[in-house]
Amino acid sequence: MSHTAIHATRGKDLGVALLAGVLCGLIGLAPWLVSGPRLPLQNLWAAEVPPEAMPLSLLPLSQYKLVTLVTLLAVGGAVAGVAVRLLFPPRRWPPARRRPLAWCAAAGVLLVQLFATVQAFAVLRNGLVDGDAASDLYFGGLLAGVVAAIIAGLVACLLLSATSPAVVALGVGLMAVPFGNWVSAWAADAALVAQLQSVLGLTRWLPAVLVGLALAWCGFRPPVRVLVWVADLALLWVVPALFISVDYVLGTRIRPGDLAEMLLMSRQILAATLGPAGGGGLSVLVAVAIGLAGAGALEVLRRRRVTSVA
Repeated sequence: MSHTAIHATRGKDLGVALLAGVLCGLIGLAPWLVSGPRLPLQNLWAAEVPPEAMPLSLLPLSQYKLVTLVTLLAVGGAVAGVAVRLLFPPRRWPPARRRPLAWCAAAGVLLVQLFATVQAFAVLRNGLVDGDAASDLYFGGLLAGVVAAIIAGLVACLLLSATSPAVVALGVGLMAVPFGNWVSAWAADAALVAQLQSVLGLTRWLPAVLVGLALAWCGFRPPVRVLVWVADLALLWVVPALFISVDYVLGTRIRPGDLAEMLLMSRQILAATLGPAGGGGLSVLVAVAIGLAGAGALEVLRRRRVTSVA
């Protein structure tokens, strides 16, 4: 193959990866976009308006929707990482060629999310009380949260598109709880899915199942992968508690800027949700059971394969 043909093929692959990233960024935002994306009511809005008169916004900017924001933005990056694995399988693509493709997919997600961020914050800025310190603090806090969520999504994209099963398993552990929330966001707008969710406990156990399957695929060899098991199980235990704590604290009418009261309340809620009543321990046990059973089954299959070849 000539150098011109090689460059044309690589350019096509990069374009496919970029387009896949754009589509995945839209998929991440889809639960919000299909719900009728009007900016949620704001406590600091300059004029009193009904919910249906709020302006269109590509992100649900609100202190009451911070976990939703993290979910929508982080899942977009995670889906892009999975798309790279499906479109450019590690077994058929050398790392030197896959790495730029993963970055192109991440860039596609970033394009969508930056556009949505600029549009949503422009709408928010135009409606907030002008020159008010509380409004500036609110605007800056939301912006910091959105930027952190975008970065988390990009990290997830690179982790889930990696060649190493251990790295991929770590990405699954990072995104399992946000993905469960993303599925729950879809269920909120679909009565049939909501009924199915209530019967099967879909969103309740989905993160534990995902982590368990990822750990089974990761296995224990080499022994350093035990660290991935510890990290994933810790994330499965801690992240839901963090989300609940953030939702509860920001959902209360604490005076803006009262960091001492916010920290005190968050510590109390976090301690309660991390304890036995929080339910995180049961999710961890489910993930461990699935991981051990899956890893054992895969090890048996591997030994049988080796024996048959010998």
